[in-house]
Amino acid sequence: MEQNIEKKLEFKSRALNFYYSNKVKIYTIVIILFISLVAILYVNNKTEKKNILIAQKYVEAGLYLASDKKENAVKIYEEIVLSNNKIYSILALNTLVEKNLITDKEKILEYFEVLKNSVSQKNQQDLILLKKALYLIKESDVQKGNELLKELIDNKSVLASIAEELLEK
Repeated sequence: MEQNIEKKLEFKSRALNFYYSNKVKIYTIVIILFISLVAILYVNNKTEKKNILIAQKYVEAGLYLASDKKENAVKIYEEIVLSNNKIYSILALNTLVEKNLITDKEKILEYFEVLKNSVSQKNQQDLILLKKALYLIKESDVQKGNELLKELIDNKSVLASIAEELLEK
């Protein structure tokens, strides 16, 4: 029984000695952790607000498009594409291409490059490459479109089977 009490006292005195000898380090670590937590929460909150704003803009552009105000819709869709949002940038470019809202081929190809550079996942990059190939084929640039499809096949992309089917046609 006395040994337990002595061990508890010894542990307590060692803990207090450790605390007093490392007080500055302990407080520094606690402050750094607190500041890091606040910074992470701030960045997450800011990112979430930005995503909500872009989602609202995407809906607004869709409403403009539905009410035949194409100029306003195009401006907003272009802004969304350039925002590098992982979800809405791709959707905005799809809408611009599918609805033929921009007729300037070079501008559309530039937007494809912007998206390809902003996306980090290989599957999404491959999807953008496939869409670019389909766009080029649609715009009568079959040779460049086929080159992109071959690139997908050579890179052993998940979309390689689709690219092979498109090349056979």
